[in-house]
Amino acid sequence: MRPPPRRSAGGTIAGIFGGLTALVVLAILGFSALGGMQTAAGGTRTPTSSGGAAVSPKEKATNNRLYKTGPLTSVSCRLPGILPSTESMRGFMDTLSDCLDQAWTQQFRKAGIAFDKPDRVFWTEPGRSPCGSYPAPGASAFYCPANNTMYVGLRHVVETSGGEPLSHYAVYARVIAHEYGHHVQDRAGILLYGDRQIETGDTATRNAASRRIELQAQCFAGAFLGSERATLPMTREQYVAMIVDVRGRGEDRKPPDERDHGSGNHYAGWVVAGFDGRDLTVCNTWIAPPAKVS
Repeated sequence: MRPPPRRSAGGTIAGIFGGLTALVVLAILGFSALGGMQTAAGGTRTPTSSGGAAVSPKEKATNNRLYKTGPLTSVSCRLPGILPSTESMRGFMDTLSDCLDQAWTQQFRKAGIAFDKPDRVFWTEPGRSPCGSYPAPGASAFYCPANNTMYVGLRHVVETSGGEPLSHYAVYARVIAHEYGHHVQDRAGILLYGDRQIETGDTATRNAASRRIELQAQCFAGAFLGSERATLPMTREQYVAMIVDVRGRGEDRKPPDERDHGSGNHYAGWVVAGFDGRDLTVCNTWIAPPAKVS
């Protein structure tokens, strides 16, 4: 049996966007008009629905109860600045992860879905997880569903950021919030459906499922960061730096069918959709048209 798949936020910058201004960011914001992507009250992580009928893996992905819980409730998360040391980065990640634990625990409680917090491995030396060894080429962070653990390299997350200043803490916060988004998918029963398609489908099906998984994690990250915009704080400078960074991680050099994370516009656009969204319904990538998840 193959190792469980790892889900990654993407570690390398795919292109250089020197001189990218707020006008380009505003162009990306247009993606967030995801009209017609509302979903009905959804399923649960439990084996049966309230009516007693079995809930299929597909329904858990496309019609999950979590989507109908409204916006994330702010937990007044305040992030410390990051200094050029691994211990400072560890403190930043721990503070942020504590906030994510609190926010998503509340959200799952609203949905009536059982939730347990992910474990964290913030590493400085190479190691091994049930999903494979780390560091992996080009990747600084990943989520392993086999042991419900987030893995983040304290130095590698900086090295793979393309030289992003530590003062742009929102860039690094997005990475952690994305990996946490995979844990949310796992606990809600969404990840199972996507991974089954990856295991059994042809290349195009596998990549399409992977994109929907990754772009939803982007949206969940945006939803959290948007809910905490006042206290993090998410200033305009932080927001623009984050969007420029995420846009640069897109797979625009690959043909659409070969992308497993998505184009730069979509990789950034789903963060914006979650950030601006008034509820988690906007994060349902599983009913989005293919043109929105390419």
